[in-house]
Amino acid sequence: MNSAASGLSILVLAGVMNASFTLPMKYTRQWAWENTWLAWTIFALLVLPPLVTYGTVPHLGEVYRSSKNGALLEVIGFGSGWGVAQVFFGLAVDAIGIALTFSLVLGASAAVGTLVPLLRLHPQRLNTPAGHGVLSGVVLVLAGVMVCAIAGRRREKALQAGSSRKNTTLGLVLAILCGLGASFVNFGLTFGAPLVASARMLGARALNASNAVWLPLMFAGALPNLFYCLWLLRKNRTGSKFLVGGVSHWALALVMAVCWFGSTLLYGLSTVELGSWGPILGWPLFMSLIVISASLLGMFTGEWKNSGASPLRIQWSGVTLLVLAVFILAQTSRWLS
Repeated sequence: MNSAASGLSILVLAGVMNASFTLPMKYTRQWAWENTWLAWTIFALLVLPPLVTYGTVPHLGEVYRSSKNGALLEVIGFGSGWGVAQVFFGLAVDAIGIALTFSLVLGASAAVGTLVPLLRLHPQRLNTPAGHGVLSGVVLVLAGVMVCAIAGRRREKALQAGSSRKNTTLGLVLAILCGLGASFVNFGLTFGAPLVASARMLGARALNASNAVWLPLMFAGALPNLFYCLWLLRKNRTGSKFLVGGVSHWALALVMAVCWFGSTLLYGLSTVELGSWGPILGWPLFMSLIVISASLLGMFTGEWKNSGASPLRIQWSGVTLLVLAVFILAQTSRWLS
């Protein structure tokens, strides 16, 4: 199997893992959202990153000390921005619902998270078959997620007849800002390339070197999530819920963390396999595969039950566009050098 095919295979697994990481939340019924998200934050952003990084990147302190051109500070900055975006996600969901928020976030993230690395790493290739393939794929990703957003809104209206949401404009703004911030994960990997290079020079394997980026990025992203969850715990007086649920709820939060951080690690591995175009080609593929996997999982778990035939048909149309985007982006890998 060549590197491009290997990278695409890894991305498929990463997309499925990322799309399914929230499924355990369906079973943490004795906790409020902020209880589960705080436990997830602790495991996914504060516990797993140092365990993985210290176990795979030798001489880590020297890697960070030798970082050039402020690469470490850039990664920390992108991590902080991503953490704030996660807070915006929760607020947007409350205002406009999960389906529309999810689609707007992934659409904006796919577009910005692809174009900025393209202009940064290969601006001279923009008007080439490879550049055209990436741009075409991004357009299809945007079209696919917006069609899925329409389907999701119709599903929500069918399942929540008579209910209404407030602050729709604010919710739309927050969702778009969240999408811009979500792309900071990819920016951290792109602009953190000097850290990856230092890690490789100091003995890290090529497939593990990107872990040097995830540690500072995740730590920085943890802070806004922690503060927001702690504020919600105090505001809603839900801190006492940690006393119920027992070990099973903590175990479910750990499963969420393993799936999410595992998908992030796999994304990093896929960019290595895809070469210098990894953050450019891999990011829209990753976003597309998350939406496709989430759609299939939602149908399998009965989330579209009783929503009617029309929303489901529209959803399948959106998924079809995303599959086409995946096909085009996969074919684009043949033009990379």
